[in-house]
Amino acid sequence: MIKGLPKPTSLKDAIMRAQDHAPYLCQAMEVQPELTALLASEDLDAAFEFVDQAGADADSVRQKLRREKRALALTLAIGDLAGRLSLTDVVTRLSDFADRSLDEALADIYATRYPDADPAGFAVIGLGKHGSRELNYSSDIDPIFLYDPEKIPMRGREEPSDASRRIGQQLVDALNTRDADGYVFRVDMRLRPSPEVSPVALPVEAAISYYESSALAWEQAAFIRSRLAAGDSELGRYFLEAINPFIWRRSLDYGAIRNIGAVSVQIRDHYAAGQNFGLGYDLKRGRGGIREAEFYAQMHQLIFGGREPALRVPATREALSVLADAGRINSEKAATLAHSYELYRVIEHRLQMVNDQQTHSLPGDAAGLDRAARLHGLNDGDELLTLLEGPVEAVGAIYDELIDSDDSDTLPQADQALDKALKSRGVEQVDIFAEKIKRWRSGKVTALRSAAAVESFEAVLPNIVEAIAASPDPQQALVRLDGLIDKLPTAINFFRMLEARPGLREMLIRILSHAPVLADELSRRTELFEGLIDTTALDLPPPVDELADQFARREDGDDYQMLLDRVRARVGEKRFALGTQLIESRHDPLAIAAGYARVAEAAIRVLTDATIAEFEQVHGKVPGSEILVLALGRLGGEALTHASDLDLIFLFTGDHSAESDGKRSLGGTQYFNRLAQRIVAALSVPTAAGPLYEVDTRLRPSGTQGPMAVTTESFHKYQSESAWTWEHMALTRARPVYGSVEACDQLQEQIETILQKEREPETLRKAVRKMRLDIVEHKPPKGLLDTKLMEGGLVDWEFIIHFLQLKTGEALHPQLGLAARGLVDGGHLNKDMVAAHELMTRLLVALRLMSPTCDYPPETSRELIAKAAGQESWDALLNGYDMARQCVIEEWNRHLRPDPHEILGDIV
Repeated sequence: MIKGLPKPTSLKDAIMRAQDHAPYLCQAMEVQPELTALLASEDLDAAFEFVDQAGADADSVRQKLRREKRALALTLAIGDLAGRLSLTDVVTRLSDFADRSLDEALADIYATRYPDADPAGFAVIGLGKHGSRELNYSSDIDPIFLYDPEKIPMRGREEPSDASRRIGQQLVDALNTRDADGYVFRVDMRLRPSPEVSPVALPVEAAISYYESSALAWEQAAFIRSRLAAGDSELGRYFLEAINPFIWRRSLDYGAIRNIGAVSVQIRDHYAAGQNFGLGYDLKRGRGGIREAEFYAQMHQLIFGGREPALRVPATREALSVLADAGRINSEKAATLAHSYELYRVIEHRLQMVNDQQTHSLPGDAAGLDRAARLHGLNDGDELLTLLEGPVEAVGAIYDELIDSDDSDTLPQADQALDKALKSRGVEQVDIFAEKIKRWRSGKVTALRSAAAVESFEAVLPNIVEAIAASPDPQQALVRLDGLIDKLPTAINFFRMLEARPGLREMLIRILSHAPVLADELSRRTELFEGLIDTTALDLPPPVDELADQFARREDGDDYQMLLDRVRARVGEKRFALGTQLIESRHDPLAIAAGYARVAEAAIRVLTDATIAEFEQVHGKVPGSEILVLALGRLGGEALTHASDLDLIFLFTGDHSAESDGKRSLGGTQYFNRLAQRIVAALSVPTAAGPLYEVDTRLRPSGTQGPMAVTTESFHKYQSESAWTWEHMALTRARPVYGSVEACDQLQEQIETILQKEREPETLRKAVRKMRLDIVEHKPPKGLLDTKLMEGGLVDWEFIIHFLQLKTGEALHPQLGLAARGLVDGGHLNKDMVAAHELMTRLLVALRLMSPTCDYPPETSRELIAKAAGQESWDALLNGYDMARQCVIEEWNRHLRPDPHEILGDIV
């Protein structure tokens, strides 16, 4: 005999307790005096016979079922309170009545809507306690409605989906709606797939497809207690047989504990108010309650049931018994769980009998607890708490041990154990970390919905947590990881890669800690990270020719668009790897800037080749002509940052009036302008492989008002006769990056001729000063560390170099570092300007990744930035930065001889 279960007593005694402590039962006796009399006469069998006939004179099936349910509820309650009916008697009779109610209501709907149709094509699958025939006194039922579009009857112009929806809605209404005779069962449809958007009834094949491919771990557990409850038996059996492999997986292992155990943790968290034992304790969802005894059995069934069919029993106590008999769980623990579960369910019935409420919580006030206790036959609420306290603690301890002992290399599910584990792994912000981990485990994150994704994630989570905790900015890294996980379409491969490569895991944390630009790219394209698997990924890129060969590799069947995507992916990997090299402090930022430029030049070469080949298939070639691509700005100077756009000018050789020889002939100017636009699109338009570069063509002759491509002859004439001073300044960094060697050499000679043209110094000074002041007015610095636009920054430095190049006609090298050294050697420039340029350029390259807003970066990233800039500390970097800017200001004032009101002032 289980301690606390009612001892057999008279039905009269039970009636008296019901009248004193259960208003609902008291009312039920008043409206059913004949049934009450039978119970008072101690004739329980006669009472059940009355139940069977309670709806005989009803006007409708709906009224019949309500009257039968009301009579059944009173009879079961009194028999239960008297100890004359076991828990099994009560829950089985309730469950069987639920089946019969569904069948009779469904038959009535068919008879009304489709009087001439066979009752086929619609099935009800019972889940939860209904599925396991364990309905409690005031349970709702959790069905899934299925239909067969080929068999379901229709009338008028109905579609199968319309018919099934109407049948389902009417069936819910038939049982759920409350009227003068009460209700039959509350109906909860939320266990169907995606209940917020899916129809009330599902086509059977779509339901099978969902459970085979998209279902969550808790849904797998829910179907342990599934069965055909009503409707078309052939349809129901077909569905259950089809999804049987989804429920009982032969290959399932202990990873299932994490997946299902997470649900229990979520329930504990969600119902936190009912976790503490005492007044208000949630007997169903609280720690050590009904749900945890059920989950304990279900977890072990999922683990072992795939290979042992004998374990596939739906009812909780029976499941615990067969698991113990098979040696899969400890027999003493099984007995404790089973006995506690039976006691809980009986007390749960007492709570529900009081007012026919679907409650599972002990009353929150002493008077209410006393009432429930006395209904059960105890003296007061304290005695009830004493009765429950031991089982609650025992079940909670058994369950905690289960969900936290699956693997010492994984993080626990239970709150206190998780907090303890996080502290032991060096986490200081335990609350923040725990909150994120619970969200990731909630089942609401797209990338972590599948069991395989969860398993790969949980395997690597402890190491990720440790790495983040040890990072310079744990909270920032955690937030960025959270954003990354949110945007991942799937997490399986990503986290398996991190599990297999600890070095990559540590690299990821540094990226998340220091480089928001790379973290954002990674969240959009996780495959970028796969490129780091190759140990050569952290080497500087090879020469342009070799890079171009790598980018241009085709695979069988590649068309133009596929090649573009493939090139974009390869270029993206190289750029991501260069950013990572900076974060890893593998190379000098100046070398990395040169690497970015080589990658861009190789991309231009390959994508232009591919675009020309595609274009020529339709338009042919223009005899005696070719396209040239001229790079300016940072690309021309072979020093890009991660964020640099590409400043390009498109030119073509030959006669602009010539025509192409293809099937759709074009004149030369139209031909090369269209081709130039196609090349820009190949470089810049986002595709499935992501964006590549922003391309700026505004430096072409006549700017945006002029054609995209002009002849080299027109270009030379424009630059010689019409170009502004600023256009010649831009031309100092011009460098052909595409075209035949002969054409490129001729173009370079033309550019040098233009740049070496003699200029009047004062006119040049005024033009340079005006241009710089225009920039000050229209493009102010973004932040204190805007090394380009701050007073004395790189723009001022570049203007000085370009002014001296144009003034002297010397050091006309597109690489600014070489140009500056040439000017120093010629006695035109302060030698400190070389060091100033290198420091500010290193700082610019680092900030484009680590502080793109140009504000001061987080303190935790400052030392890394200082190291990249070649300085011993952040303070040393700031001092060096100030000195570099002061050097530039002094050189500006020396060479450009401004008027007093134009002098660039000292650094404040």
